[in-house]
Amino acid sequence: MASSTRSGPRKQSRTASPKTKVKSQSKSQSKSQSTATRKPAPPSAAEKPRRAADAAAANDNKYFVLRRSAIQGRGAFAIRPIRRGTRIIEYTGERISHDEADRRYDDTGMGRHHTFLFSVDRSTVIDAAAGGNEARFINHSCAPNCEAVDERKRIYIEALRDIAPGEELTYDYAYERDGTEDEDWERLYVCKCGAATCRGTILAPPKKRGRK
Repeated sequence: MASSTRSGPRKQSRTASPKTKVKSQSKSQSKSQSTATRKPAPPSAAEKPRRAADAAAANDNKYFVLRRSAIQGRGAFAIRPIRRGTRIIEYTGERISHDEADRRYDDTGMGRHHTFLFSVDRSTVIDAAAGGNEARFINHSCAPNCEAVDERKRIYIEALRDIAPGEELTYDYAYERDGTEDEDWERLYVCKCGAATCRGTILAPPKKRGRK
Protein backbone atom coordinates (compact mmCIF):
# COMPACT_ATOMS: atom_id res chain seq x y z
CA MET A 1 0.00 0.00 0.00
CA ALA A 2 1.31 3.43 -0.89
CA SER A 3 2.06 5.86 1.89
CA SER A 4 -0.98 7.82 2.97
CA THR A 5 -2.28 10.24 5.55
CA ARG A 6 -5.55 10.55 7.36
CA SER A 7 -8.10 12.70 5.63
CA GLY A 8 -8.83 16.08 7.07
CA PRO A 9 -12.42 16.87 8.07
CA ARG A 10 -14.23 19.81 6.65
CA LYS A 11 -13.98 22.99 8.66
CA GLN A 12 -17.15 23.77 10.53
CA SER A 13 -19.48 26.48 9.35
CA ARG A 14 -23.02 27.30 10.26
CA THR A 15 -24.27 26.24 6.83
CA ALA A 16 -22.50 22.99 6.07
CA SER A 17 -20.41 20.33 7.67
CA PRO A 18 -17.77 17.74 6.89
CA LYS A 19 -19.58 14.48 6.59
CA THR A 20 -22.38 12.56 8.20
CA LYS A 21 -24.98 10.09 7.22
CA VAL A 22 -28.65 10.17 6.51
CA LYS A 23 -29.82 6.82 7.80
CA SER A 24 -33.58 7.07 7.97
CA GLN A 25 -34.58 5.56 4.66
CA SER A 26 -37.82 3.63 4.28
CA LYS A 27 -39.94 2.19 1.53
CA SER A 28 -43.70 2.05 1.60
CA GLN A 29 -44.88 -1.44 0.79
CA SER A 30 -48.36 -2.74 0.17
CA LYS A 31 -49.72 -6.14 -0.79
CA SER A 32 -53.25 -7.06 -1.79
CA GLN A 33 -54.85 -10.26 -0.52
CA SER A 34 -55.22 -11.56 -4.06
CA THR A 35 -51.47 -11.49 -4.62
CA ALA A 36 -50.36 -12.36 -1.09
CA THR A 37 -48.25 -15.46 -0.74
CA ARG A 38 -47.12 -17.51 2.19
CA LYS A 39 -44.06 -16.06 3.91
CA PRO A 40 -40.87 -18.04 3.31
CA ALA A 41 -39.29 -19.88 6.21
CA PRO A 42 -36.61 -17.90 8.04
CA PRO A 43 -33.05 -18.72 6.95
CA SER A 44 -31.21 -21.42 8.87
CA ALA A 45 -28.03 -20.70 10.80
CA ALA A 46 -26.02 -22.20 7.94
CA GLU A 47 -27.77 -20.04 5.33
CA LYS A 48 -27.31 -16.69 7.10
CA PRO A 49 -23.57 -16.20 6.33
CA ARG A 50 -24.14 -17.16 2.68
CA ARG A 51 -27.07 -14.75 2.33
CA ALA A 52 -25.04 -11.96 3.94
CA ALA A 53 -22.18 -12.62 1.53
CA ASP A 54 -24.59 -12.61 -1.42
CA ALA A 55 -26.03 -9.27 -0.27
CA ALA A 56 -22.57 -7.75 -0.02
CA ALA A 57 -21.64 -9.06 -3.45
CA ALA A 58 -24.77 -7.48 -4.89
CA ASN A 59 -23.64 -4.17 -3.37
CA ASP A 60 -20.19 -4.57 -4.96
CA ASN A 61 -18.23 -4.96 -1.73
CA LYS A 62 -16.92 -8.14 -0.16
CA TYR A 63 -16.42 -7.06 3.43
CA PHE A 64 -19.71 -5.87 4.88
CA VAL A 65 -23.46 -5.79 4.59
CA LEU A 66 -25.83 -2.98 5.58
CA ARG A 67 -28.38 -3.44 8.32
CA ARG A 68 -30.01 -1.58 11.20
CA SER A 69 -27.51 -0.07 13.63
CA ALA A 70 -27.86 0.74 17.33
CA ILE A 71 -25.67 3.80 16.72
CA GLN A 72 -27.79 5.41 14.03
CA GLY A 73 -30.00 4.24 11.15
CA ARG A 74 -28.25 1.74 8.92
CA GLY A 75 -24.67 0.68 9.52
CA ALA A 76 -22.03 -1.53 7.93
CA PHE A 77 -21.41 -4.92 9.54
CA ALA A 78 -18.50 -7.22 8.72
CA ILE A 79 -19.43 -10.51 7.06
CA ARG A 80 -15.95 -12.01 7.23
CA PRO A 81 -12.75 -11.51 9.22
CA ILE A 82 -11.02 -8.26 8.23
CA ARG A 83 -7.32 -7.96 8.99
CA ARG A 84 -5.74 -4.80 10.35
CA GLY A 85 -4.65 -2.50 7.52
CA THR A 86 -7.20 -3.86 5.02
CA ARG A 87 -8.50 -1.26 2.59
CA ILE A 88 -12.22 -1.94 2.87
CA ILE A 89 -13.89 0.53 0.52
CA GLU A 90 -13.42 3.91 -1.16
CA TYR A 91 -15.69 6.77 -0.13
CA THR A 92 -17.19 7.90 -3.43
CA GLY A 93 -19.65 10.50 -4.67
CA GLU A 94 -19.91 13.74 -6.59
CA ARG A 95 -16.96 16.11 -6.10
CA ILE A 96 -18.17 19.62 -5.44
CA SER A 97 -16.86 22.88 -4.00
CA HIS A 98 -17.31 23.94 -0.38
CA ASP A 99 -19.58 26.76 -1.58
CA GLU A 100 -21.78 24.25 -3.39
CA ALA A 101 -21.88 22.07 -0.27
CA ASP A 102 -23.02 25.10 1.74
CA ARG A 103 -25.71 25.75 -0.85
CA ARG A 104 -27.00 22.17 -0.73
CA TYR A 105 -27.07 21.67 3.04
CA ASP A 106 -28.10 23.95 5.91
CA ASP A 107 -27.06 22.82 9.39
CA THR A 108 -29.33 25.33 11.08
CA GLY A 109 -32.37 23.61 9.60
CA MET A 110 -31.48 20.21 11.01
CA GLY A 111 -32.53 18.81 14.38
CA ARG A 112 -29.55 16.46 14.20
CA HIS A 113 -26.72 16.73 11.71
CA HIS A 114 -27.41 14.66 8.55
CA THR A 115 -25.35 14.91 5.37
CA PHE A 116 -23.10 12.65 3.28
CA LEU A 117 -20.30 15.20 2.89
CA PHE A 118 -16.60 14.42 3.22
CA SER A 119 -13.94 17.09 2.77
CA VAL A 120 -10.95 16.23 0.58
CA ASP A 121 -9.11 19.56 0.70
CA ARG A 122 -9.80 23.29 0.82
CA SER A 123 -11.46 23.26 -2.59
CA THR A 124 -13.15 19.86 -2.84
CA VAL A 125 -15.90 18.03 -0.97
CA ILE A 126 -17.31 14.59 -1.78
CA ASP A 127 -21.12 14.45 -1.66
CA ALA A 128 -21.93 10.75 -1.39
CA ALA A 129 -25.65 11.49 -1.66
CA ALA A 130 -24.95 11.98 -5.37
CA GLY A 131 -23.61 8.76 -6.87
CA GLY A 132 -22.02 7.53 -3.65
CA ASN A 133 -21.60 3.93 -2.53
CA GLU A 134 -22.16 1.98 0.70
CA ALA A 135 -19.25 3.70 2.43
CA ARG A 136 -21.59 6.57 3.35
CA PHE A 137 -23.39 4.29 5.83
CA ILE A 138 -20.33 3.58 7.96
CA ASN A 139 -21.11 5.16 11.32
CA HIS A 140 -19.01 7.27 13.68
CA SER A 141 -17.55 5.88 16.90
CA CYS A 142 -15.31 7.45 19.52
CA ALA A 143 -13.58 4.04 19.76
CA PRO A 144 -13.42 3.12 16.06
CA ASN A 145 -12.13 -0.03 14.39
CA CYS A 146 -11.47 1.77 11.07
CA GLU A 147 -10.01 5.05 9.88
CA ALA A 148 -10.48 7.34 6.88
CA VAL A 149 -7.33 7.65 4.78
CA ASP A 150 -6.62 10.34 2.18
CA GLU A 151 -4.43 9.07 -0.65
CA ARG A 152 -3.93 11.34 -3.65
CA LYS A 153 -7.20 13.12 -2.87
CA ARG A 154 -9.20 9.88 -2.77
CA ILE A 155 -10.74 8.75 0.51
CA TYR A 156 -10.53 5.14 1.66
CA ILE A 157 -11.81 3.36 4.76
CA GLU A 158 -9.20 1.03 6.25
CA ALA A 159 -9.20 -1.32 9.25
CA LEU A 160 -7.36 -0.03 12.33
CA ARG A 161 -7.34 -3.48 13.90
CA ASP A 162 -8.52 -7.01 13.19
CA ILE A 163 -12.32 -7.04 12.88
CA ALA A 164 -14.49 -10.11 13.49
CA PRO A 165 -17.60 -11.07 11.48
CA GLY A 166 -20.67 -9.34 12.87
CA GLU A 167 -18.82 -6.27 14.18
CA GLU A 168 -20.07 -2.89 13.04
CA LEU A 169 -17.49 -0.93 11.07
CA THR A 170 -16.90 2.57 12.41
CA TYR A 171 -14.44 5.43 12.21
CA ASP A 172 -14.04 8.69 14.11
CA TYR A 173 -15.56 11.56 12.13
CA ALA A 174 -13.65 14.07 14.34
CA TYR A 175 -15.25 17.14 12.79
CA GLU A 176 -12.96 20.13 13.04
CA ARG A 177 -13.92 22.83 15.52
CA ASP A 178 -13.66 26.56 14.82
CA GLY A 179 -13.83 27.66 18.46
CA THR A 180 -17.36 29.08 18.34
CA GLU A 181 -19.29 25.95 19.34
CA ASP A 182 -21.97 26.27 21.99
CA GLU A 183 -24.40 23.84 23.67
CA ASP A 184 -26.80 23.92 20.72
CA TRP A 185 -23.95 23.13 18.36
CA GLU A 186 -22.79 20.22 20.55
CA ARG A 187 -26.37 18.93 20.58
CA LEU A 188 -26.55 19.09 16.78
CA TYR A 189 -23.42 16.93 16.57
CA VAL A 190 -24.41 14.51 19.34
CA CYS A 191 -22.75 11.07 19.43
CA LYS A 192 -24.51 7.90 20.54
CA CYS A 193 -21.81 5.35 19.73
CA GLY A 194 -22.05 3.76 23.19
CA ALA A 195 -18.28 3.39 23.59
CA ALA A 196 -16.85 3.55 27.11
CA THR A 197 -14.72 6.44 25.89
CA CYS A 198 -17.57 8.26 24.09
CA ARG A 199 -17.00 12.01 24.25
CA GLY A 200 -20.69 12.74 23.57
CA THR A 201 -20.15 14.45 20.23
CA ILE A 202 -18.84 13.66 16.75
CA LEU A 203 -16.88 16.93 16.91
CA ALA A 204 -13.16 16.50 17.49
CA PRO A 205 -11.97 16.91 21.09
CA PRO A 206 -11.23 20.56 21.93
CA LYS A 207 -7.60 21.43 21.37
CA LYS A 208 -5.65 21.78 24.58
CA ARG A 209 -4.08 25.15 25.13
CA GLY A 210 -0.35 25.11 25.56
CA ARG A 211 1.28 26.37 28.71
CA LYS A 212 2.34 29.98 28.71
